[in-house]
Amino acid sequence: MKQLFFLLIIAAIFSCNSTNKADKVYINGNIWTGDSVNSTASVIAIKGDKIIYVGNDATQIESAEVIDLGGKMVVPGFTDNHTHFLSAGYGLSSVKLKDAMTKAAFIQRISDYCKQHPGDNWIREGNWDNENWGGELPSKEWIDSVTGDHPIFISRYDGHMAFANSKAMELAGVNKNTISPAGGVIVKNAKGELTGCFKDKAMALIDKAIPDPTEIELEEYYKSAAMYALERGVTHVNDMGSYGGWMDLNTYRRVAEKNKSLIRMYAFMPLSTWNKLDSFVQKNGRGDDMLKWGGLKGYVDGSLGSTTAWFHEPYLDDPHSHGLTITDTTDLRNWVKGADKAGLHIAVHAIGDRANDFILSVYDEAEKINGASDRRFRVEHAQHVRLAAIENFAKQKVIASMHPYHLVDDGIWANKRLDESRLKGTYAIKEMMDKGATVTFGSDWPVAPVDALFGIYAAVTRQTGDNKNPNGWYPDQKISVENALRFYTLNNAYASFRDGKIGMLKTGYYADFAVLEQDLFKIDPINIKNVKVDLTVLNGKEVFKRK
Repeated sequence: MKQLFFLLIIAAIFSCNSTNKADKVYINGNIWTGDSVNSTASVIAIKGDKIIYVGNDATQIESAEVIDLGGKMVVPGFTDNHTHFLSAGYGLSSVKLKDAMTKAAFIQRISDYCKQHPGDNWIREGNWDNENWGGELPSKEWIDSVTGDHPIFISRYDGHMAFANSKAMELAGVNKNTISPAGGVIVKNAKGELTGCFKDKAMALIDKAIPDPTEIELEEYYKSAAMYALERGVTHVNDMGSYGGWMDLNTYRRVAEKNKSLIRMYAFMPLSTWNKLDSFVQKNGRGDDMLKWGGLKGYVDGSLGSTTAWFHEPYLDDPHSHGLTITDTTDLRNWVKGADKAGLHIAVHAIGDRANDFILSVYDEAEKINGASDRRFRVEHAQHVRLAAIENFAKQKVIASMHPYHLVDDGIWANKRLDESRLKGTYAIKEMMDKGATVTFGSDWPVAPVDALFGIYAAVTRQTGDNKNPNGWYPDQKISVENALRFYTLNNAYASFRDGKIGMLKTGYYADFAVLEQDLFKIDPINIKNVKVDLTVLNGKEVFKRK
């Protein structure tokens, strides 16, 4: 018996002194872990899809493969908190209009694209910005003669207005007598004729005529979007839907069943379908750590650029308008209360100050009715918020799901629409943080680039695209590089109910990280947007490596 006890002691000592066995160990790294207890390291070891060591002593690890990082910066894989993933995948091969700076360039790019892609298929996305040429909205007469047989319905970059040619409106059965639906606007000229522009809910009048993409096409969009995101160090996305949410989820599930999932995904369904999602979750659960569902996305209002964001006071350049509500407020209130009672995760789009005040009041009512729970309500964008209302985000523990790169565009022309007092609450990121609200970052891709480094650049510098704010647009709202990194990693994991699994480089977490060519803490912040990702690792596998 004594001999057995002695052998057990020897075995325990040997076990304590033996090295950990890893599949891979990365050494000589400049690692920002996101872990406040162990914030920096030089070594990270992986076994399977998990991290088994983060520290500074490579002798602790026995590994089949050793990779020298050459002192480069390593960060947790980025999460984008808000994408329209399949639309973005389609848009990568569609006409590019975001940087068409004149009316003539806008027309020429559409003409060139139609000539290069003959046929009669629909052309979508585009992401044009009428502010590039002074604000005039496009009209069908600009492009009817250059689009051939193509019906065209191309989006303004904010996604809340789209532009159709005559062929598209004919196929949709829309004419000058068509009445604008609730929550939307059909734009007409002084003669009462259609211009081709449709705002918010009015876009559905044309959308209904567009054929659904095939399963093969949807899977191609997924692959294109995933590879594009991974090349930028994004390993996890929250998808707010492109094709009604359910078609998107079916695509992701189909890909997963084929064992071809490429990126970590959290899929949100339309809030109006919360009963359907409740039943679906009860039958199918909430997915796994690669593909998760159980979230719902709703809308209060539109966007600033399309003058459909909902404000307490009217627009400076449209004094008869306060914007609009996309969703009937009674319906929205009832959906939130019902979905919350069912234990589903709710995120609602709110741009204008009145929209933000409204959804905060709805969340407060739902919590009082349904009782305490770990609900993690989100406001998507939280873009123009009264400074007094920011305290409610913190008090109610509502997550401000923000998109900093939008200010690069909006900061050029927002003063046309809003007065100084409202602009002070625009992208008030630091104020949110200082008041104790949980802030997360993303892009709203394809509205803005999925590249998290662009978002970090915008949040840290607040420089606008016209180069007229070198010290930052409302510079008191600039934040540090480290906080921006936290908002793209750790905080996003929390906002996705994936905390404890991703968002940090820590033993037991998934091995998701990005290797950057430069140290974000050492370079001039204005150069952050130019930094490239050298390597992306997801589940311990190198899924992108820059040549």
